[in-house]
Amino acid sequence: MLRTLPAGLVKLIITSPPYNLGKSYETATALDEYLAALAPIADELVRVLSPEGSLCWQVGSYVADGEVFPLDVFFYPFFKARGLQLRNRVIWHFEHGLHATKRLSGRYETLLWFTKSDSYTFNLDAVRVPSKYPGKTHFKGERRGQPSGNPLGKNPSDFWRIVEQDWESLVWEIPNVKANHPEKTLHPCQFPIELAERCVLAFSNEGDWVLDPFAGAGSALLAALRHQRRALGCEKEAEYWQITQQRITELLNGTLRYRPLGKPVHQPTGREKVTQLPAQWARQN
Repeated sequence: MLRTLPAGLVKLIITSPPYNLGKSYETATALDEYLAALAPIADELVRVLSPEGSLCWQVGSYVADGEVFPLDVFFYPFFKARGLQLRNRVIWHFEHGLHATKRLSGRYETLLWFTKSDSYTFNLDAVRVPSKYPGKTHFKGERRGQPSGNPLGKNPSDFWRIVEQDWESLVWEIPNVKANHPEKTLHPCQFPIELAERCVLAFSNEGDWVLDPFAGAGSALLAALRHQRRALGCEKEAEYWQITQQRITELLNGTLRYRPLGKPVHQPTGREKVTQLPAQWARQN
């Protein structure tokens, strides 16, 4: 499918490839074989990416014989060798997941933001955050007494705290899609629309093409369509592609189950039964 696309068509590629964990949609192989299999896909992705375009590559870790291999470490030279430049390494933090018994439980994944050139789309005003001191003024010089900040807010730093609707960190507090998440489908490794939306808003403009070559349940495509972008996707599993088509239909008719962008993550109060210490544990203590 990628070979049928013209060079430079796509402004933003956002995807999460298989992690080589042996999920139902993949066959686990040696790490070098896994990377080699992705090489021709990466070549095509770079070819179809616009000179002003961005690639957001979201990955976790590959685990073999109890040893963790952080995939972003391997993908940095992988894409650097293809001429892309890393702009940020974003941490996506979540509170829930599988509990490990022989190492600390993993609670974050990473998103590598690459660009194809030094001239790339970045919508600063779309991601500005409220100034901490909006009334601050210049204290000397010709502009003494005048406001020192931008009326639209401040330039985000490299530390994003999304749960507070604050683009200031590289730690994105976005819940992963588990059983009680409103967006949950049958896909076992679905990522939330919100994660893709932030990239869509920052790294593309209305009318641009957004591509997900590992579309899964269609979260990236939905993020693009929600914000008036055009969407392209590939997915080899018919079941997941049918889910994507259904979700797009629901988006168009206004029935899509969706966690709103920037909604604060639920924090237990301690009053819920599930957060209280079981009586038998209390007796043991």
